[in-house]
Amino acid sequence: MAKILIVDDDPDVVDAAEMFLKKEGHDIATASSRSTGMQKVQEFGPELLILDCMMEAVDDGMVMARELRSQGFSAPILMLSSIGKVLGQDFDRDDEVLPVDEFIEKPVDPRVLIDKVSAVLNDSN
Repeated sequence: MAKILIVDDDPDVVDAAEMFLKKEGHDIATASSRSTGMQKVQEFGPELLILDCMMEAVDDGMVMARELRSQGFSAPILMLSSIGKVLGQDFDRDDEVLPVDEFIEKPVDPRVLIDKVSAVLNDSN
């Protein structure tokens, strides 16, 4: 299965996602901030990144995704966010502003998470 890094400042989201994805056989690493997440990307070498949109700063996830893409990180990125519900808008992939492969609305349904992870991993192979 895949090496997946989860970067989210909500420990409940991290614990739940980690539990469900480990049950599917994935190797999971976690980080709770953008800076720790950037370090873990280098150390762990994830094949998939699950990234919260808003952490310490409102745009931490978006900034991290842009930084990684500019550094050549090509693995899929799933963005977790409740920003669409808060703002009443739908967000979509944008190679410059939001260079991610897929969005998952919070609160995260475990089945949706597992299905999206499988889909982006299959698409990247």
